[in-house]
Amino acid sequence: MARASPDAKACIFCDIAAHRIPAYIVYEDAEAVAFLDLFPFTRGHLLVVPKHHVARLTELPPAEYAPYVRALATMCRRVDRLTRDYNVSSNQGAAAGQIVFHLHFHVIPRYGEANPFHTAPRERLSEEDARTLVATLSAP
Repeated sequence: MARASPDAKACIFCDIAAHRIPAYIVYEDAEAVAFLDLFPFTRGHLLVVPKHHVARLTELPPAEYAPYVRALATMCRRVDRLTRDYNVSSNQGAAAGQIVFHLHFHVIPRYGEANPFHTAPRERLSEEDARTLVATLSAP
């Protein structure tokens, strides 16, 4: 069950998990939510976040490990519908590239591109592609 914390008041991922702002949600259970990245590295790039606000993996209570990893694994299986190759990653701390300080893992489908983690600007996800991806990735 999602719980509020002082840091959660200004957290965009908490707002998404609480449905206070729109997102292309492809998975949700009592403990986690997964949604499409609006500026994806590759088609189908998504984020898996716990509903409970914690900034880092080391702050996640041990009792929440299994439900969170289960949600992450579920999304990896669903990304298999797009491609069998993908990266799973999490930046922990500002020096490691973390921008939103709410624990999240990226699941980034790979389609043979040399390096999707380039510094060039990323294009915004189109509404049409988002609808297609939500349909593909939301089905159990």
